[in-house]
Amino acid sequence: MMQKNHKKNSDPFNTQKHCGFCIKTVRAVDYKDATALRRYTSSYGKIVPRRRSGVCAKHQRMLSEAIKKARVMALLPYAVR
Repeated sequence: MMQKNHKKNSDPFNTQKHCGFCIKTVRAVDYKDATALRRYTSSYGKIVPRRRSGVCAKHQRMLSEAIKKARVMALLPYAVR
């Protein structure tokens, strides 16, 4: 029998993502920066989950609050379609 050679980290979903906010040492996410917040929303206007965006838990909570505030202030849409 032949065994397959499995490389570690060959799975594209197991790659380590680094939080962009932690790298830039951001203390608070600004809700007025709509262009930056659009990066963390899907094409349907939904908030992108952590596993897809690569943001840490602390900044994901801050990010979701900032997106919700931007929606209330009409800087971001609630639904695109």
